[in-house]
Amino acid sequence: MTQPKNTDTDVTLEQPLTRGKEIIKKITVRKPGAGELRGCSLIDLLRMEVSALHVVLPRITSPTLTQHDVGQLDPADLMQCATAVSNFLLPKSAKDDSFPSESKTPSPTLQ
Repeated sequence: MTQPKNTDTDVTLEQPLTRGKEIIKKITVRKPGAGELRGCSLIDLLRMEVSALHVVLPRITSPTLTQHDVGQLDPADLMQCATAVSNFLLPKSAKDDSFPSESKTPSPTLQ
């Protein structure tokens, strides 16, 4: 998964999709606008709920995926798309390198 711009993420599929004679090997997931999120809970998207992804991904992918296509995605590929969507919803401050990714609390020792 590469992120060429702040508003697009390219996802290379581990299991390409076949649509008729067309084989889809790579999908570009675009940052959604507020209108493209209608009918979905932001919390469901952050939790990577499959039903919410079925609604949003057809609105923000290129080539455009249908709901059937989303249902046919390999779980690893769906996870890559879900990660892209949830990353778009995070504020810049949460994506900062200075944002702590690990707890500084020492682990308890076993006695």
